[in-house]
Amino acid sequence: MDIKLCKAKYKALAPALTERARRIWAATEARAAGRGGITMVARATKIAYSTVRRGLQELEANTPMEPGRIRRPGGGRKRTVEKDPTLLSDLEGLVEPTASGHPMSPLRWTSKSVRHLAEALQSMGHRVSRQLVAELLAAAGYSLQANRKTREGPNHPDRDAQFRYINQQVRQFQAGGQPVISVDTKKKELVGDFKNAGRQWRPKGRPAPVRVHDFLIPERGKAIPYGVYDLTRNAGWVSVGIDHDTASFATRTIGRWWQKMGRSRYRRARSVLITADAGGSNGARVRLWKWELQQLANRRGLAITVCHLPPGTSKWNKIEHRLFSYISTNWRGQPLVSLAVIVNLIGSTRTAAGLRVRCELDRGAYPKGQEVSDAQMATLKLVPHRFHGDWNYTIHPMRRRR
Repeated sequence: MDIKLCKAKYKALAPALTERARRIWAATEARAAGRGGITMVARATKIAYSTVRRGLQELEANTPMEPGRIRRPGGGRKRTVEKDPTLLSDLEGLVEPTASGHPMSPLRWTSKSVRHLAEALQSMGHRVSRQLVAELLAAAGYSLQANRKTREGPNHPDRDAQFRYINQQVRQFQAGGQPVISVDTKKKELVGDFKNAGRQWRPKGRPAPVRVHDFLIPERGKAIPYGVYDLTRNAGWVSVGIDHDTASFATRTIGRWWQKMGRSRYRRARSVLITADAGGSNGARVRLWKWELQQLANRRGLAITVCHLPPGTSKWNKIEHRLFSYISTNWRGQPLVSLAVIVNLIGSTRTAAGLRVRCELDRGAYPKGQEVSDAQMATLKLVPHRFHGDWNYTIHPMRRRR
């Protein structure tokens, strides 16, 4: 047999041969070569001597193989889980206790990476690799997953009723041509060359350099965006504060919205409906919030109705997913290096549905700790609604003395 010729033939055929076809072809060549053929074919093709001999046995037995099969049932290398019957149970024992908080799990206080899992299994006597651990986890229905915010805590018994009441109020105000706004404070942002989540298009291999640590830069401070979203007009106003997130700052922002946007769009308005979270600077129990709303009502001559969302439902506030989410998308991957950049990025937020946003910087001082006395509260023209007056109330403007 010409070994070089056999080697060339095999090189040409190998890509098209299955495992069984390769074995049968090698056996055929060995039988044609006669004595010593198995050795010569094995040397030319690098196929194991035992494989060529097994192919000869198959040729002599002439046993037909089921269509589509390349091995006999049960043939081939045994799977690791078949050779090591306790592997799967030990792997699940490492993963499950950690997921359920079992304090005695060997991986309770470490990350459950495939490397750590493989090392733990190896210490238990199992011969495994990281790749095998990943494959076993996938086959068992595990996958890499992030945390998901789904636990809202105990629901208030009147939660659904309050949402229905808010919807009723919104429809009534809109039907009467009165403005309806949703308000809230967006997440505070450090000003400077800090990492901002997301990605943006840049020249390949040239990402924007940012700081390693997110520590406040005193001379640049932080930005406090407070937003007002007009549900009817699909328009937003954001004041970026630099002092504190207080009720005074919140009502000042609402007043700026009315002066800059609301008044010209609702010329015949006599009242305004505000939907707000139950907590924060505009919370239902914040005295300063109600006091400042009274001052705003007096200045603008508007009756201000407030409907607070039930406790623990802030994520359902319209402003969160109709305004704030688009602002975050607009500045994703963009370091917020200055207040001017923040104001411009917020003000340039647009959507295909027609959202437009105006933004301005508010350098005013809004100190914490301002108290409103019982005597001051008693002067408010605040009328609680029949349904949950602690969440729903209207503040009427006071008549000016002549």
